[in-house]
Amino acid sequence: MNKMIPQRMRALVLTNPGEFEIQEVPVPVPGPYEVLCRVRGVAICGSDPEIIRGDLAGSWPPSYPFTPGHEWAGEVVALGENVLNFETGDRVAGEPWKGCGYCINCLEGRYNLCENYGKQETGFRHYGFISPGAYAQYNVYSIKSISKMPPQISFLEGALVDTAGVALHGLKLTGITPGGTVAIIGPGPIGLLAMRLARCMGAAKIIVVGRGSRLEAAGRLGADLLIDFERVDPVEAVRAAANGSGVNEAFECSGAKGTFNQAVRMVKAGGRVALLGVPEGEFMEPLPFKYICRNEIAIFASKADPNTKCKIISLISSGQLLVKDLITHTFPLEEFEKALDTFVNRRDGAVKVVIEPNGTEET
Repeated sequence: MNKMIPQRMRALVLTNPGEFEIQEVPVPVPGPYEVLCRVRGVAICGSDPEIIRGDLAGSWPPSYPFTPGHEWAGEVVALGENVLNFETGDRVAGEPWKGCGYCINCLEGRYNLCENYGKQETGFRHYGFISPGAYAQYNVYSIKSISKMPPQISFLEGALVDTAGVALHGLKLTGITPGGTVAIIGPGPIGLLAMRLARCMGAAKIIVVGRGSRLEAAGRLGADLLIDFERVDPVEAVRAAANGSGVNEAFECSGAKGTFNQAVRMVKAGGRVALLGVPEGEFMEPLPFKYICRNEIAIFASKADPNTKCKIISLISSGQLLVKDLITHTFPLEEFEKALDTFVNRRDGAVKVVIEPNGTEET
C-alpha cells in the first residue's frame, strides 16, 4: 500500500454488549475488487444504538470485538487487485450492502434480499452490521458498495447518501402521484428526506405527522402541513387535509406501534403505503383486512437502499435535494460517546449527527 497510509488507525471498537472504546487497530488491506477508503464522515443511524447496546448481539454484530458504522463518505487511498474503475483520490459515498452476486435475488438486482445473507465466504458483505464498519479512520469496501461523488458534495453531505437512499427506495416502490398529496408519519431523518424526495418527484402537498422538535423541524424544512398526533386524531386530520378522501401515498417512517394501521387509513381508495420505519423488537400490528381489500390499498415493505446511490448523488449535486441542513451536529471520533448521547436523546434539536474520524474537511 501507499507509504503515506499508516499501519495503525483509531477505530471505535465494541468490546461487549453496551461497551465500547476507541482503540488503535491495524489498517485493513484491500483484496481483489476492493479499495481502502479514508473515512471522512460517518453519520449515526437509528440502528446503531441497538447494535451498540447489544440488543442484536449474535446477529448484529455476530461477535466481539466489532466496529460498526455504515452511513459514510470518504476518499479512496489504495486499490486492491483488479480494480479498474476507481483511482486513489476519488471521493466516494458508500452503502452497507454487497450481495453474493449470483443468487436469484442478486441477479434480479435485489441484492438487499441476498439469499446468502451472512455467508461472507460467498462474497456477501453487510458493512457495519456483520462486516467491519466505518467508525474508523480507514476501512475496506467492495467496489460494488461505493459510488463516486463530485467535488461540490461535501463528505458530510455524502454521509447522508445512504439515509436518503433508504427513503428513495420506499418512494420508488410506491411511486409518487404528480400533483398529489403525501403523508409522512415520523419526521426523523428518513421521514424528512422522504418529504423532500416526494417533492422532487412531483408531490404537490406534503403532510407530516409527528410531535415535538422533530415535527417543528419538518415545518422549517419544507412540510406544507404539520399534524401533532398528541393533539388530534392523525387519521382524521390527514384525511380532512386531503379533501376528505385521503392521501395518494403514505410513508410510515417511525416504526411505532399503531402507525401502520394509521397509514392504511390515511390513504385514498387505490392509495399506496410504504413501510420505511423499522420497529424495535417484535410486535403484531392489527390491520383492517376487509377495508384494505375493498379499497385496493397497496402495501409495500421497504428494506435498505438498493440501486439508489447514484440517483441520490445526482439529486444532491444538482441542488434538487438539500441534505446539508439536516446535519445539526458533528464530532471527532474521540467524542463518540457524546455524539451518541446527542443523537439518542435528541439534544439541542439533533437530527443527523456526523462523526469525522479524520478531522474536519478543508473548504
